[in-house]
Amino acid sequence: MTDDRPHFAVIGAGPAGLAATVAAAAHGVRVTLIDSAARAGGQFYRQPATELNAGRPQALHHQWRTWERLRDALARDVEAGHVTHLTDHHVWLVERRLKQQAGGADRNAFTVHALLGPAQDSPAEVRADAVLLATGGYEKILPFPGWTVPGVLTAGGAQAMLKGNLAVSGRTAVVAGTGPLLLPVATGLAAAGVEVDALVESADPKAFVRRTRALAAQPGKVAEGAQYAAQLLRHRVKLLTRHTVVEAHGDERLEAVTVAALDTDGRVRPGTERRIACDTLAVGHGMLPHTDLAETLGCRLDGIDVHVDDEQRTDVPGVWAAGETTGIGGAALSLAEGHIAGRSAAARLNGTEPDPRTWAPAAKSRTKLREFFAALDTVYAPPARWTDLVTDDTVVCRCEEVTGGAIREAVDGLGAGDVRTVKLLTRAGMGWCQGRMCGPAVAGLAGCQLAPSRRPFARPVPLGVLARAGESESAAEPD
Repeated sequence: MTDDRPHFAVIGAGPAGLAATVAAAAHGVRVTLIDSAARAGGQFYRQPATELNAGRPQALHHQWRTWERLRDALARDVEAGHVTHLTDHHVWLVERRLKQQAGGADRNAFTVHALLGPAQDSPAEVRADAVLLATGGYEKILPFPGWTVPGVLTAGGAQAMLKGNLAVSGRTAVVAGTGPLLLPVATGLAAAGVEVDALVESADPKAFVRRTRALAAQPGKVAEGAQYAAQLLRHRVKLLTRHTVVEAHGDERLEAVTVAALDTDGRVRPGTERRIACDTLAVGHGMLPHTDLAETLGCRLDGIDVHVDDEQRTDVPGVWAAGETTGIGGAALSLAEGHIAGRSAAARLNGTEPDPRTWAPAAKSRTKLREFFAALDTVYAPPARWTDLVTDDTVVCRCEEVTGGAIREAVDGLGAGDVRTVKLLTRAGMGWCQGRMCGPAVAGLAGCQLAPSRRPFARPVPLGVLARAGESESAAEPD
């Protein structure tokens, strides 16, 4: 039977994508939820592998009841035929075209191109009338001497290991960097039996005093922070604020890290260095939004965030965006934005004007949470002089093994003033990750802003897949 309901493709099954899927499906829209993972939830709701038979997976999560409601609603919608959930689909491109309807009016038509399974070597396509980009974010990586030593991993990587595999990378750990993610990582590792010697936070706690208004508007977040602080005390984790990691030590495996205090200008204070023995360093300096698909569609960006209106619509007709891709703000903000996007898209696909009153509570929450995280962004900023720690022989681009010295030579000796020119001169950013990991570091060393990169595809694609896509396109639309 032909299903003539409007078709909404949601890319990403994290909090924003799940909220949008459930909201849109409840209002008469056929939804296809597309995600690269084997199970819904994204990074925030990442679940242990089924084979592990975890007895209490909720012990590693906040907002577990919210997850259960979303999970159960998704299952009901799938069973009822309102939602198709495609797992292990790695989206590499979203194409937009205008198709003529009867009467001469144009309508949006989208084709979502994906690669299937762990090997990502066979293609799949989803055709839809509208698209939501809920592609989340990824960690910002700032290099320092020794950061490539085995045993050094990102804070999010340590959390993913714990949530998804119930595993840790060692017995003794230091958690370092800046940002609210460090708290659940440190407490999660400690609760799992890891001896966490210190949480090394570069931010100054006094900065929160100047943000009391934004903090007071989110008492739940403040209480959550207090709970983390209590857990740190219970596990005897030292909190070193206005400190940073100077170097990681070890050959075959991490053996220790050196940390030091920072002055008010973000420089290391001489004589404050201390060495801490550990076999794991979980380090993070905040998050960046995934905008690859938005960029290929031509969506407007505000800096590095996808620009959206009050309905979560981008400036490309038929494209909505929600969650971390519109700005890093945590799961609660992603849920609010996803709910608004789903309701808005459902109304417009059904040919009616959306009524903002139907999502008023979510909009109110969105406003307050955006203000809260804007305040946090000013507090949780990497040390102003972090580039001073990058020595000339520190590897910055791991894919192409480009050092800090090579980048400085490109800037100071050859006149490079932006990331693209540094890339052309040094190959920094030409590897498998296409600069997603080293981009912030290269921009910092070059003294320029991190600018969006208009990549043609969101991930590497086999040539055979591209050839087949071209053949199908030619067959569908002959000259």
